[in-house]
Amino acid sequence: MRSHTTPLADLSATHRDLLWLLSQTGPSESGPLHRALIDYYTNEIDHTRVCTILEELIERDYVTVHTTDSQYRLTESGRRALAARQAWQAATNTEGGRE
Repeated sequence: MRSHTTPLADLSATHRDLLWLLSQTGPSESGPLHRALIDYYTNEIDHTRVCTILEELIERDYVTVHTTDSQYRLTESGRRALAARQAWQAATNTEGGRE
């Protein structure tokens, strides 16, 4: 099993958005993920960049890809990282943010 050393907070917004998309859509190929990002972002995002980010998320053990159907899926580490971020966001929103 790979070990990730980059906390979710240190990833780019696009990395986190791809993780969020996978948590909402379930297993998906890169094409639908790319189209969802195009719909969300105001500037163009290259499909090659999406694939590169997915590979980086695989290296960090947040995502896995099944070779039989080319679908990307969240790993347990990815689910835990998203849950921790959501808990942090909820606490920050409840407390009114800390400076």
